[in-house]
Amino acid sequence: MIKPLIKIVSFKICPFVQRVTAMLEARNIPYQVDYISLSDKPQWFLDISPTGQVPVLITEAGEPIFESDAISEYIDEIAPPLEADLTPVTRARNRAWSYQASKHYLVQCSTMRSADKDTLAERSANLSKAFARVEGELGEGPFFNGETLGNVDLAWLPLLDRARIITKHTGHDFLGGFPKVKAWQQTLDQTGLPAKSVAEDFEQAFTDFYLSDQTYLGTGKCQAPQGGCDTCC
Repeated sequence: MIKPLIKIVSFKICPFVQRVTAMLEARNIPYQVDYISLSDKPQWFLDISPTGQVPVLITEAGEPIFESDAISEYIDEIAPPLEADLTPVTRARNRAWSYQASKHYLVQCSTMRSADKDTLAERSANLSKAFARVEGELGEGPFFNGETLGNVDLAWLPLLDRARIITKHTGHDFLGGFPKVKAWQQTLDQTGLPAKSVAEDFEQAFTDFYLSDQTYLGTGKCQAPQGGCDTCC
C-alpha cells in the first residue's frame, strides 16, 4: 500500500507557500503540491480554507491546516528540529525573526509590482528597512544562527531568492548596501533549497507576473542597483 503524502495546496509564485515547502525539503519530508487557479478557486479548496488563501497543508490523514505560521509550527512539531538543544529564549527569538520575514512578503510583492519609478522607490525604502534590521543581526554566518541551517533561514529564503531573480533579470538589487544579507542569500542559494522548493517553471511564472510590461521593473528602465498578492497567508 502506498503511504499517503502530505499535500500542499498552492499557486506557483506565492512566497508563503515557498516557506512551507522549503521547511519540508530541509527536513526531507515527502510531500505533494496541488496547484490551483486563484482566479477560479475550486469549491473543494474553499471548503477547507476558511480564508480562501494559500497555503493549505493537508495531513496524511486528510486534515487541512491553513495559515502559513500555523503550518510552519505543525511541521516543527512532527519533525526533528533543524537546530538541536535550543533554549526557550532562542526559539522565541527565532520565531520573532521568522515573523519579521513573513510580514514583509507582501511588501516585497507590492514593491516588485510597482508601476512607476516613484512608487518603486517608496516601496523599496520600506522593504530596505527589513533588510537593514536583519543585516544588523547577522553574525559571521554562514546561516542566521551560525553554522547550522534553521527556521529563520527558511523564513527569509523567499525574500532573498526573489531578490536574486530580480537582480538576475533587471540588474536592480534590493540587497545593495547589505553585504551580510547578500552573503546569506548566496549561502541559501548554494543549499539548493530555493530551486527544490518551487515548481520547475517557477522563474518563468514569476517573471511573467513581476517583470511584465505593467511593472516598472519589467519595462527595462530600471537597470541600476538601488538599495499583489493578497491571496497568501
